[in-house]
Order: sequence, then C-alpha cells, then structure tokens
Amino acid sequence: MSKLPQTGSQTVGPFFAYGLTPRQYGYDFPQIADGAMAGDAVPGERIRVAGRVLDGAGQPVEDALIEIWQADSKGMFPGPQRTANDGFTGFGRCGTGTDPERRFVFDTIRPGAPRPGQAPHLSVIVFMRGLLVHCFTRIYFPEEAANAQDPVLLAVPEARRSTLIAQPDGPGRYRFDIRMQGDGETVFFEI
Repeated sequence: MSKLPQTGSQTVGPFFAYGLTPRQYGYDFPQIADGAMAGDAVPGERIRVAGRVLDGAGQPVEDALIEIWQADSKGMFPGPQRTANDGFTGFGRCGTGTDPERRFVFDTIRPGAPRPGQAPHLSVIVFMRGLLVHCFTRIYFPEEAANAQDPVLLAVPEARRSTLIAQPDGPGRYRFDIRMQGDGETVFFEI
C-alpha cells in the first residue's frame, strides 16, 4: 500500500511548509520569517536558542512549527518607534522537519526587558500535529536577576518555573526543549 499524501487537516508542519517556511524546506518562495532574526547592523549580544518539541513519550516531534516574538536589546518591539531598516524583525519561524535532530534553531540577539519589572524573554507559539489550537509559552534566561520579579514567571508555581528557563549550552547558546506533556511538561499559557 502506498503512503497517502498529507492533507491540511492532518498536520501543520510538512503540509504547510511551502507557505510558512518555504526556504527551510527547499522551496523557492519568499517567506516572511525564518530562524535568523537580527542582521549585522542590529546592536546587542548575539545568541542562539535551539531545542526540540517532545511528545508525551519524550520523542521529538518532526512536524512542529515554532514561532517566536521578542524585544530588541533595548526592550523595544518592532514598530514605528524603531529605526527603519535596522535588520531586526523581532519575529522568527522555524519548523523541526528538516533538522536531523528535529530541532528548531533561532539566531537572534539577547532581548532587553520590555518594561520595568519584567524579565527579558522570548514569547513562543507552538504549532504541531494533534493540536487544534496552538500553544503559547515563554523562554526566560537563567542569568537574569529580573526573573525574581517577573509577574508572569511568578504566577507559575515554583516547582514548574524551570520549564520556562533555557539552559546554557555554550557561550551565547541556549537549549530549550518544549515538552508537550508528561514529566517536565512545559508551562503553557491561555491567551
């Protein structure tokens, strides 16, 4: 029996890759975002955030799509207040289907705190098979003193906060695995 093609109701990942992350999947179409979010002219410390989306059995999900949204190094989000054409989009998108380890990888800059009392973070949206509604979470950085006063992080039970904090993985590199369920399940937020 031959394998039937995927349809839109079955998956977000490979089926919609030509429209959401075409370059990553080898299509010659324009795309609005990828894993590189900051050009050379953008001030700030360069960082890489990589990880996998894991299912309840701890296995990598091969057709997940991750989107991130972040402030620049000064805590400002893209918009009219930013300098035009500085090369910072604040938005990234990466599928897990083409990486041999089924990772998402974002090369960006360390975000600044968007407001007093908030810790620098990346806002994350997870799309994947089996989800009728996408999931929202955040990535915080372990060395940030502001984590101790961030209102969103403090709203999470202390025993689960570690699921929102990236792990150092070398100079300027962080690892953040998203666990969809089971032991160590990532905290997700309702929007």
